[in-house]
Amino acid sequence: MPKETILIFDQEPHTRWILKALLESERYIVIALQDINRLKQNFKEFEISGLITEYWAGTQCMVDHIRELKKSFPDLYVMMLTQHEVEDKEYKRILTSGVDDLFIKPFSSEKILLHLKKGLRYRRLRIQKRKIEKELMRQRLIHHPNETRSL
Repeated sequence: MPKETILIFDQEPHTRWILKALLESERYIVIALQDINRLKQNFKEFEISGLITEYWAGTQCMVDHIRELKKSFPDLYVMMLTQHEVEDKEYKRILTSGVDDLFIKPFSSEKILLHLKKGLRYRRLRIQKRKIEKELMRQRLIHHPNETRSL
């Protein structure tokens, strides 16, 4: 199975470098960016399995960008990094936008990898489940065409 592609979006070169080195050591394909327009373009050009992004990118909060990305890529695993603690209300807004995990910098490399692997495994299972359901529906249509029309 080919390794997944992980996109890292962070304004800090040091953070991008650390995450890129960490993920490449685990044999992930890694794209590291700091430009929001390039981020959106990469989703059109590549099959991105996971996104690691910061909470604030310059003057933009990434929460709304995540919400938009999840509309087009509902299975995308998203990890968000932030410099500061977030209030409970904002924490809820972040997680309901489609962010799967939230970490405060500085972060533990081990925890990043554990959560990333878990999130990507869950993503693969959702995709596999959808394929199986689609195949079951197709088989049902072939073998019982009258039964499924009433559904």
